[in-house]
Amino acid sequence: MAALIRRVGRCGLRADTGREPFESLVRAIAHQQLHARAAEAMLGRLVAHGDGGFPTPSALLALPDAARRAGGFSGSTAAAMRAVCAARLAGVVPTRRQAVRLSDEELIARLVALRGIGRWTVEMLLIFSLGRRDVMPVDDFGVREGYRRINGLVVQPKPRVLAEATAGWSPYRSFAAWYLWRAADGPKPPASCPPAF
Repeated sequence: MAALIRRVGRCGLRADTGREPFESLVRAIAHQQLHARAAEAMLGRLVAHGDGGFPTPSALLALPDAARRAGGFSGSTAAAMRAVCAARLAGVVPTRRQAVRLSDEELIARLVALRGIGRWTVEMLLIFSLGRRDVMPVDDFGVREGYRRINGLVVQPKPRVLAEATAGWSPYRSFAAWYLWRAADGPKPPASCPPAF
């Protein structure tokens, strides 16, 4: 890890602390199983229905199905977005002010019950929206791949193994995850390396 930090340099992890959890979750749902550019284009069409900003949960729920289809979202994606909107209005999805008072595990337990929201999605919310410093998303492919590369492993570690191996990096595991993503994005091993079977 020290060699990776020296190679990559200063950590560039930044949280978008002005974004409400509701918006972060809707955006995360839009990005599921889509290329980032496609998701952003579709979100742009969705935001066009807002009043100069991201639409409120009520405004999104009030959108006719034709408008959602015109935005390009699949039926299941639109249903997951509607579920998040309804959960925000019911108080299940907290405001930013409420969220900062909840622990990581409290937020995860509350939000994974929603359609289309898994632990990884909530962990991305914790890191990139709420700025939590001690989150290790062990289910993330890039994090596991980065760990595999810096440790010269043949296969990626299982999530439980990775959680145990990185426990000592607490309370800065979010920063460690950022570096592991950089390792996963780095150059591939030379062709002379034996294949990983």
